[in-house]
Amino acid sequence: MCSHRRSSVAVFILLGLSNYTTGWAQSLLDRSPNLSGGWVVRQGTVQFNFLHRFMRSDAPIRKVSNFPTFVLAAGLPGQTLVGFYYSTNSTLVPLYPNEWEFFGRISPIWQHDGAPLDLSAQLGYNLAARGLDGEVSLARHFGPMRVIGVGRLLKAPSGGKAQVALGAGSTLQLTRNLALAGDVVSLTQRDQSIGEKIAWSGGLQIAIPNTPHTFSLQASNTNTATLEGASRGGDQVRYGFEFTIPFTLARYFGRRAPRPTAARPRPSNEERLVPTAMRSMAYTDSKLEVATGTTIAWSNQDQVPHTVTGDDNSFDSGVINSDAVWRHTFDRAGTYTYHCTLHPFMKATVVVR
Repeated sequence: MCSHRRSSVAVFILLGLSNYTTGWAQSLLDRSPNLSGGWVVRQGTVQFNFLHRFMRSDAPIRKVSNFPTFVLAAGLPGQTLVGFYYSTNSTLVPLYPNEWEFFGRISPIWQHDGAPLDLSAQLGYNLAARGLDGEVSLARHFGPMRVIGVGRLLKAPSGGKAQVALGAGSTLQLTRNLALAGDVVSLTQRDQSIGEKIAWSGGLQIAIPNTPHTFSLQASNTNTATLEGASRGGDQVRYGFEFTIPFTLARYFGRRAPRPTAARPRPSNEERLVPTAMRSMAYTDSKLEVATGTTIAWSNQDQVPHTVTGDDNSFDSGVINSDAVWRHTFDRAGTYTYHCTLHPFMKATVVVR
């Protein structure tokens, strides 16, 4: 009991700190409880997820058992992520209650970049199963719905040949901050002697307004969030929740000047509006070159508000909420550096010729 209390205290401390952290986070609105959806985080961001499921035994004892899983991962260059899952009460292998799975994930193709779908791959090593696990994930948005399909190759915990699991899931975004999610995953050959069932889960996914954090209320017949645990269903239903908490290291350790993006061509007299965006806690164009008289339109595509504030205070957008757009016309030549007053590590430059 004491260990569970310490875990709960640690989580609430992290949640308190999270009010001062920002980053390109994993959003639960884009995935279901037992599928990763191919998520990665921005380079320089550390992602902490806390999944806690509960189960009550039958009468007359009605004991509540806890099944927490911690996820800690860091974003690296090239749309890659490395980290680990740790469950303190795993049922994957008898007499082996602590389940560790170290993993790396790459997501090189995304629909929002113009591709027809999202593609990701993951490779990990599970200490409890003593073997390698892998997953390939495909996903595509259809309006407010995101459909996910996965194929997994797993190490059999009891030894023997590798196991194959196939699954599918979806999320349906009801509002900007609310979604429904569900999935099913099945081993192609389930071990009936130990009661392996088709794995399933469902969840109510919530984005906490004006923060990069998300929260989920879940039900599932699986135990942990590892590839092994999320592929093996059982007879008992577990209920619980999940928090996702990103930490942007640049907020605490400083940040080097962003690498300039390719300068945009000067607009002609007929093209005086240049769109740009704020996404993933950064200005998408760290340097823009425009002609005198050009209007730049900043759209906020993050879940948190931002500002566009000149370092010399010559222009200031005020707070730009999510989905809002702010425009400013540059009538004089010069170099204008600007930042977000809410997130000072966000910096960029406009060069007016």
